[in-house]
Amino acid sequence: MTESSGSVGTTGESRTNDEIWIVGATGRVGRGVTARLAARGLTVVPVGRSRGRMAAVGAEAGLPGDAKVVVADSAERIADEIARGRPRVVVNTMGAFAATAPVIARACMPGGHYVDQANDVVAVRGLLALHDEAVRAGSTLVTGAGFGVLATEAVVAKLCEGRPAPHRVRVDAVASVAVEAGLLGAALAETIADALTAGGRRYEDGRLTTSRLGADPQQLTFPDGESAKSAGVASGELIAAHAVSGAPFVTATSALVPTAPLIRALLPLLGGLLSVPALRRLAVDRLGRIRVKEATPRPRKHSWGHAVVEWADGTRREGWLRAGDGMDFTADVTATVTELLARGAGGPGAWTPAAALGAGLATTAGGTFVLD
Repeated sequence: MTESSGSVGTTGESRTNDEIWIVGATGRVGRGVTARLAARGLTVVPVGRSRGRMAAVGAEAGLPGDAKVVVADSAERIADEIARGRPRVVVNTMGAFAATAPVIARACMPGGHYVDQANDVVAVRGLLALHDEAVRAGSTLVTGAGFGVLATEAVVAKLCEGRPAPHRVRVDAVASVAVEAGLLGAALAETIADALTAGGRRYEDGRLTTSRLGADPQQLTFPDGESAKSAGVASGELIAAHAVSGAPFVTATSALVPTAPLIRALLPLLGGLLSVPALRRLAVDRLGRIRVKEATPRPRKHSWGHAVVEWADGTRREGWLRAGDGMDFTADVTATVTELLARGAGGPGAWTPAAALGAGLATTAGGTFVLD
């Protein structure tokens, strides 16, 4: 536990201090964000279950030995600490965003800001549903601050600049990620389970509808000559692409979805099994405990966000966003969004990254646009 810092004024508006809390600071993204923000001279506070592990993360990031940490083992306890401590920005990297994001984001209000890397339909829509509440509270909430959502959303936004709403949009997220040695971890296990249980989604005539997980398989050839396969998934990319374009027909694919016919045929069965709470808990626990024995390099030099935009008059535009390692880019995006919010950028409300801070955020975070 920590002692309270910050106060509530007589007008009822909460005053925040200059601290940035990193929830889940010992995970890969959490460590990366902690190090990046500390290097930029911001006041960073690791938040998690183990004081010793958080102290090690702080030392690795160059924080002083007596730097503040917050010890809490659940979203609810973290929310209690936020309400007492009143940090300026809270970064949630702990995963299970559909459950943790609303609890932690609400604790930041009024006045404080919130950032996460959610990339499933339920979590992203759930956070965006807090928009009016955040406006009233004077808080900025940003969900999907990572590779998939921003790398595709920003391309759609660039392709649609100065034009009326298109008729159809397809986005494809193809991350290339180096695998660290060690446990797979609960956050990634939850993400895999979320994708399987959610199945597929797409926008048809402006309505979010159910589709088959693994539908719309794509063989993508990137501007650098490399290639990869992707398939349909219910994702934050889908929600962001629809919002930024206004297109009535939107689909999204990801390279994380298997494209082999046999495996694609089994995906609905796996999703049905994991929809049983007891089986889901067991699967997440087992997946999270899988240990990767050796680190492996990323399979391709670049990660790519891709979009194809079509208008009713037959006009078609295509574009890409090139980034390096997908996880490193996610840490860069989160750190950039967090720093901007800490320095007063962005307006009150709940947003996806480019909606909050503009498509140029993708290049600020290290990406490069390749547009037709």
